[in-house]
Amino acid sequence: MTISVKKVASHADLMEFIKLPWSVYKNDSKWVPPLISMEKERLDSGKGAYYKNAEVQLFLAYRKDRPVGRIAAHINHTHNEFHNDQVGFFGFFECLPDYEAAEALFNVANDWLRKRGKNIIRGPMNFSTNDECGLLVHGFGFSPVVMMTYNPQYYESFISKYGFDKAKDLYAYHVHMTEMPERFERLVGKIRERSNLEIRKMSKKHYLEDVNKVFDIYNDAWQYNWGFVPMTRAEMAELAKGLKSIIDFDLVFLVYQNDKPVAFSLSLPDVNQVLIKVRNGRLLPFGWLKLMLGMGHINQVRVVTLGIVKNYKNSGIDTLLYYETIKNCWKKGIHDAEMSWILEDNLRMTRPIERMGGKIYKTYRVYDKAIS
Repeated sequence: MTISVKKVASHADLMEFIKLPWSVYKNDSKWVPPLISMEKERLDSGKGAYYKNAEVQLFLAYRKDRPVGRIAAHINHTHNEFHNDQVGFFGFFECLPDYEAAEALFNVANDWLRKRGKNIIRGPMNFSTNDECGLLVHGFGFSPVVMMTYNPQYYESFISKYGFDKAKDLYAYHVHMTEMPERFERLVGKIRERSNLEIRKMSKKHYLEDVNKVFDIYNDAWQYNWGFVPMTRAEMAELAKGLKSIIDFDLVFLVYQNDKPVAFSLSLPDVNQVLIKVRNGRLLPFGWLKLMLGMGHINQVRVVTLGIVKNYKNSGIDTLLYYETIKNCWKKGIHDAEMSWILEDNLRMTRPIERMGGKIYKTYRVYDKAIS
């Protein structure tokens, strides 16, 4: 019985693409189902912000009439203009334990990108480093936290067998803190003494104004990191809209010097602790109730991102932001955090996390393969 692969070309196809993970993870209690409504919006070529400067093709693999796998092949024009290269990407890869199906999906993604002049296929990227990315290769004993990927362990062997090689590892650190180390307190005091920095919480009232400030800091701060893709204003607006309902404004900070924004940090309550109970991926009729009732019982945050503009990177701002985040978490009875994702060679980020007692507990991998 051979594998057939077809392009997603209709609403019915798109719904099959979105719902396929329920077949892959039906017996996996650690999997957190995505919300179908959100998946429909971001994969809709007429609505998703990513599509405005990218080419995307979704594919489904079938064994006879049964869908057994999916993949997205996509070209991020912003990435290639910024890096002056010809990289294509794959993402949203899901597959039953059927290597023949996986191989067929990689083949069609490879061919689609080759016909468009790309010479490297990289992934998984859903859609870019500004979104979920990387394949989980270590740390399978835990559920994913908010906005992080998750996959069966056999995906690693499928990807390696096809000929992909490691491009970069991404770390997730776990930090459990019940008291502030004395040396950390002293360091914070010294930084405050020698600087005139002001830390403010993000304003709920002036949310969009503060989001615009974050946009400028983000693209300045991250531009030197591996895999960086400048975020467009449309992508930032889409992200901000999606996050507003789950943001805890006590855990999002902007740093100013002389009223000029120079840094920010974003930590999110781990809403996956609640969403894992919404097994059908739908908020109606009862999913929203589970979400509302569960929000007050979340006991972990994810430190999603911390950005500092170039001229302030050695000023100790990162330490101040970690300090403020920890203090405010404690006020809410939260003592656990995942700090993710961190590039394996980003010592500027990994060292302060390790000084706070952070331990790597998950590893995600991005792969490259020459297009043939």
